[in-house]
Amino acid sequence: MEKLLKKVKDWRSVSRNAEPELSRSQYSLVSTGELTAEALQVWLKLPRKIKYDPDLEPFQKRYEKEFAQSDIPLEQNGARESKRLPLVKSAPHLNNNKEDGQVVDGIDEKPNDESLGHKSSEKQSKMAQAGHYIKMCFLLGCWTFFTLAFLMYNEKEHTTRQSALYPGETKTYSLNVSSSDLAVYLKLKGPFLTEQSEDKLNGSEFNESNKFVVWLEQMSTGMVSKQWPIVLQDGDFDFSIGESRSSVLKISTNSSGDISLRMTSTANESAPFTITYTIDPIDAATGVIYACILLCGLYVLIIFEIINRTMAAIIIATAALGVISILGERPSLPELISWLDVETLLLLFSMMILVAIMAETGMFDFLAVYTFEVTKGKLWPLITVLCAITALLSTFLDNVTTVLLMTPVTIRLCEVMDMDPVPILMSMVLFSNIGGTATPVGDPPNVIIASNRAVVQAGINFTNFTMHMTLGILLVCVQTYFQLRFIYRDTSKLRLNVPRDIQDLRHQISIWRRAIESLPHLSKDTHVVRERLERKMRKLNAQLEVMVKESSKRVCPKDTFHTTLTQLKDKYKIRDMPLLLKATFAITFVVVVFFLHSLPELNRVSLGWTALLGAILLLTLADREDLEPILHRVEWSTLLFFAALFVLMEALSKLGLIEFIGGLTEALILKVDEGSRLAVALILLLWVSGVSSAFVDNIPLTTMMVRVVTTLGSNPTLNLPIQPLIWALSFGACLGGNGTLIGASANVVCAGVAEQHGYKISFVQFFKIGFPVMIGHLIVATAYLLLCHCVFTWH
Repeated sequence: MEKLLKKVKDWRSVSRNAEPELSRSQYSLVSTGELTAEALQVWLKLPRKIKYDPDLEPFQKRYEKEFAQSDIPLEQNGARESKRLPLVKSAPHLNNNKEDGQVVDGIDEKPNDESLGHKSSEKQSKMAQAGHYIKMCFLLGCWTFFTLAFLMYNEKEHTTRQSALYPGETKTYSLNVSSSDLAVYLKLKGPFLTEQSEDKLNGSEFNESNKFVVWLEQMSTGMVSKQWPIVLQDGDFDFSIGESRSSVLKISTNSSGDISLRMTSTANESAPFTITYTIDPIDAATGVIYACILLCGLYVLIIFEIINRTMAAIIIATAALGVISILGERPSLPELISWLDVETLLLLFSMMILVAIMAETGMFDFLAVYTFEVTKGKLWPLITVLCAITALLSTFLDNVTTVLLMTPVTIRLCEVMDMDPVPILMSMVLFSNIGGTATPVGDPPNVIIASNRAVVQAGINFTNFTMHMTLGILLVCVQTYFQLRFIYRDTSKLRLNVPRDIQDLRHQISIWRRAIESLPHLSKDTHVVRERLERKMRKLNAQLEVMVKESSKRVCPKDTFHTTLTQLKDKYKIRDMPLLLKATFAITFVVVVFFLHSLPELNRVSLGWTALLGAILLLTLADREDLEPILHRVEWSTLLFFAALFVLMEALSKLGLIEFIGGLTEALILKVDEGSRLAVALILLLWVSGVSSAFVDNIPLTTMMVRVVTTLGSNPTLNLPIQPLIWALSFGACLGGNGTLIGASANVVCAGVAEQHGYKISFVQFFKIGFPVMIGHLIVATAYLLLCHCVFTWH
């Protein structure tokens, strides 16, 4: 090297005295100055990969011209030499994929202080250990709490009695309780008017009606509670269909004494009845506080991923049972089992078996490749097709079923196209919940609403329900699509990895940038080399922009699409055609019967039973000797999560949280003047049910809110039409489920299937996308409802 530099210096002294003329073509890209010896010295010290780039060919030619006869080979004159260059802090993203100590083209990137990293890792390890101990103490504390509660408190006994009231008779039933302050929960079943029918009576009609009156009385002092009058049905009470009514009666006196339950009737005939009562039920105000604490505990465990979400639901649900046990309402085991929505669990289990067997045929792989072919490898057309198919299927199939069928196809498609399945699955499940909102059979809350007796009596059927909801859902679909396009405008978020050619080009740019920044700003000769390097950088950056722009539109490069498609078709074929035909037959049977649910005359078999019949049919046709492989693919964790969630929501209902939400909504609507009451009622019902459904499972919430809606619609003083209120509740309960991961059944099912395939959807991930989209849903639905029912009075 010293010999070479000496030759360069000698040549430099000659060049100063007599500068030779160089051909213009040789230096066409050098904007200022000529290639002097100093410039050649700078070029020699560049890394090999940069030094022999075609854009620096003039330097190489000049070198070869001057030193062609040198006895020192070119490769030894500096080709192996490369200057250690600093990391480029202005472009940190270019170093993302490098490991510590990696050397790139002679550039050592090893950290200077290894001990600092060691200390940091030690500190993190201690913090993780402390966090583990805190977590275990908390979880063991919860276990101790509900275990002691179950050991110390008995199951609640509900006393049931049957009797009859004769005309003019006043009956007395001793509660065998001596107290000065007592509350009693009463549930009566007899020939009573429904609560909705009673609310429709005006003052004079109510006074003229025959009534069944109940109250509490302290026999020693004659102190009485507030009376509870119940309007009796007109006509003969014999063989009448009983109606259940419930209320809480309270009595406060100055001294303790025996409390009795008294009742009388103004009817002209005997009124048979069944009475169930509970002494000192849970106080609503206290229960709501406990319910909020439990719900917050569940969300803390899930959001921060302290433990598995199924385990979190089981622990919090059991803790809720412990709380209501302490409050005197511990349920019996049969009652606890009755809280489970067996219909939903049966539907999930059966569809999981169908999907597990269908997956063995290779059908999902085939559909993934077919979708890739149809969309020509373009990114957004692919996502649009998946979401459109999901939304369309969810309008007539239960959206849980749709998600179970579509999730494996979507995951396989994303794997084939090197895309991240998580954002695609989240988009798909959002559209599943949207599509299910359009019809009475698409989403569980709609099934609850459409099957309510008061709703049916209001004239709402499959046809007008679908007609009113579909137009609004189309607007919501448009809003959701464009909002997702905006959220994922950076399409790199949709990929598992940056395309290899873009990675290589960015790596190349990083090398050139470091080479430029390593050059000193001292001389004109250095400036010549720097200018040439900067020209090359601009060319590479322009090339990178073109590649990134093309990559944002296509999953597969246009020039390799046909080759990739051929390879995928060869690799992913139907593996078992006979089994595919059997599975197709079974699933077709299930889907057809699901469609028949929209016809009341043929709606004799529930969704869960239909799916179970299809699963039994496919297991029979498949004729498997060993069922273990199929049962291993059932999402047991998801089923347990749902079971725990059903128990928790019923426990929260017992604590009064669900009723508190409904009562608050009703009270706010009653405070508004008549002129704007409908608009306020629509907005309140939509937003309260929507936001609540995001954080509380929408099935128990809808069960409670539909009672609120029918009460508001039947209240003669409010004079509100019931149909718009039903649409508002349906929009809110169904679309609100898109807000969080546990807001809707389909979300949980999708996350469970994804986790089984190795892709985890966290609560925070879903919340960041789902909640803003849900707010958009509610804004669009608000505008739609106000326009249709307050401006044009469609109802």
